Amino acid sequence: MKFYETVRPVADYLNKELECSCGRTHFAPIKDINIGKGAINALPGYMKKYGYKKAYILCDRITYDIVGRKLEGLIAEEGLFSHTLIIKHMGFDEATLGEIVINKSDDCDLMIGCGTGSITDMLRYSSFKLGLPCFTVATGAPMDGFSASVGIMNVNNLKATMPAHSTEVIIGDTDILSGAPFRMTVAGYGDLIGKVSSLNDWRIAVLVDGEHYCENMDRLVTAYVDKIIGETDALRDRDPKAVGDVMDALLLTGATISLYGTSRAISGSEHHMSHYWEVLGDQRGKPYAMHGEQVAVGTVLSLMVNEELSKMTPDFDSARARAKEYRFEAWEKEIRRAYGNAADAIIDLEKASGKNETEGRLKRLDRIEEHWDELRAMTGSVYPSEKIAALFAALGCPGTPKALGLTPDIIRDTLLYCKDTRKIYTVLRLASDLGVMEEIADRIIGKLAEKGEI
Repeated sequence: MKFYETVRPVADYLNKELECSCGRTHFAPIKDINIGKGAINALPGYMKKYGYKKAYILCDRITYDIVGRKLEGLIAEEGLFSHTLIIKHMGFDEATLGEIVINKSDDCDLMIGCGTGSITDMLRYSSFKLGLPCFTVATGAPMDGFSASVGIMNVNNLKATMPAHSTEVIIGDTDILSGAPFRMTVAGYGDLIGKVSSLNDWRIAVLVDGEHYCENMDRLVTAYVDKIIGETDALRDRDPKAVGDVMDALLLTGATISLYGTSRAISGSEHHMSHYWEVLGDQRGKPYAMHGEQVAVGTVLSLMVNEELSKMTPDFDSARARAKEYRFEAWEKEIRRAYGNAADAIIDLEKASGKNETEGRLKRLDRIEEHWDELRAMTGSVYPSEKIAALFAALGCPGTPKALGLTPDIIRDTLLYCKDTRKIYTVLRLASDLGVMEEIADRIIGKLAEKGEI
């Protein structure tokens, strides 16, 4: 069937092939989503519906008390079986995967994850490696990974995106979600609002890097994000419907990874900043904040970069001269300083992609110059950074580097080097190609310092 002309409920986009004007057929292999009061009680029915008899339940100590124990009882009452692992190794890395594999019973035919971001990422990745289907029971709404078709785990000291299963069934019991720490819901809000940055990055990449683009994906994500922005006051009051709408929007945006085939619509420069801070947090033995909170700060910074670019008249001769001065060895030295023990993975990515090499940069500069009026309009028409920061402040969501404990030096390294965590094109690479990223970074740090936000 053809892709819908109007925005529809999340369920309408799942488990069906949608032919799109972008030239692709979109498909998200999620069979059922149940968001509502008492939704957890329906889970054994979904097991029966799809023919599963014994579940391997993954929890941590907290989520076992919240839903794991109850889930065991509900499954047993229906004459089904389960085996539970309370994960002890919380690094969510190769060792966690080993713990999950070692403790799996031979006769389980389904995996169920109880939790939020890291548990569901490990669930979907481990189920993919084990060749088992999976369900998810959400205990909070702090990020959009529930419905994604990729998983994030720590590999060689760096967050890596891994191939993973999509979850067949997602349960979001609003009694449980509303009872979660409000900070988790606010983090989910931060992850959602970050899409205003990632969508703009995508539009920039279409002009500069010739990326494929899907107007329907853009329109769909934009509609759900705009709806949540409009419900900020209700969310601040802990309205259960608003909490459920955040979960719906997170599921929809996560599902676009399957629908489109990549995370392009929902992850851009704001996520690259968060990935960089996660690297630094791991090295200091303490995270700076939750993923969605970091994305919130990254979104404000990305919008500030857009604002600075929109005011500029680039010197293309100077930009081309700087591109010709690029030396891999000098870049590598800075990457090793900025990334510490995670640098090898960043350097390997550059060797494979050559995204910073002079030849490619000069070609991009030709396209940037050709399309500069359009690019300037794009960078000047995103949501204002101050408006987005004010929305975060209204909910008590960190929106400034100071709120995360990030120093001016870290912010400068972030703006200059976080773009190297991935090969996709963003506003940060646009500023770098133009040779103005250092100047913009210093301006932003100065503005943040004036307002006491760093």
